[in-house]
Amino acid sequence: MNRKLLLLILILSFITFRYCTQGKSENSKENVSENSQVLKVDKLLKVANSYKGVAYRAGGTSRKGMDCSGLVNTSFKQINVSLPRSSKAMSTHGKAIDLNEVQIGDLLFFDIARLKGGVNHVGLVTSTSNGNIQFIHSTTSKGVIVSSMNEAYWKKEFVKAKRIL
Repeated sequence: MNRKLLLLILILSFITFRYCTQGKSENSKENVSENSQVLKVDKLLKVANSYKGVAYRAGGTSRKGMDCSGLVNTSFKQINVSLPRSSKAMSTHGKAIDLNEVQIGDLLFFDIARLKGGVNHVGLVTSTSNGNIQFIHSTTSKGVIVSSMNEAYWKKEFVKAKRIL
């Protein structure tokens, strides 16, 4: 009788232990993946923000000068993510998202040359607090700056948003 009870307790303990460790293992994997993603986005923003104030230069990808796609391309390279060099080509990558769903690290695409839906400018989302979406980009007049989607100009020129990470 004691042997049967002991055997039953051992079996139940084993099943309980196995169940508990499996659940923790899956949650741990999810947490590691989320943490890795957060670290990537943090590094991406640090790199992009380090270029604030750099002058505009068409085709540029360095501190001597850079254009909008050069800023985004160079920043993503630092986290080992390869993107095309032009904003138009970049706009074909990633997952399409609504503007109200953007997160830090997402890309915003614009038609500042008024090509009727064509993409010719890109910015990287740096903040989404209180419904104010801010993004870093390079402009011909001010170089690398942070702008807001609350500005009428950027609202009007907005084409689409994409999630790369």
